Amino acid sequence: MNWDTIEGNWKQFKGKVRSQWGKLTDDQLDVVAGKRDQLAGKIQESYGVSKDEAEDQIRQFEQTASDRDDNRG
Repeated sequence: MNWDTIEGNWKQFKGKVRSQWGKLTDDQLDVVAGKRDQLAGKIQESYGVSKDEAEDQIRQFEQTASDRDDNRG
């Protein structure tokens, strides 16, 4: 699944993102509004990880979301 799909359906994915990164508040996720770079920044701030680590976590999230969609069809 590409990030454009996640961004376009942000309200649906917001709960999944919240489950993945529980330290992020609803207000933070509203500000992110599906923007990948902003999500990476919030993950860095909240979890104290590097930009590369935040990007790795987002890539894993995308893969997991894609796997879930593949299993539905």
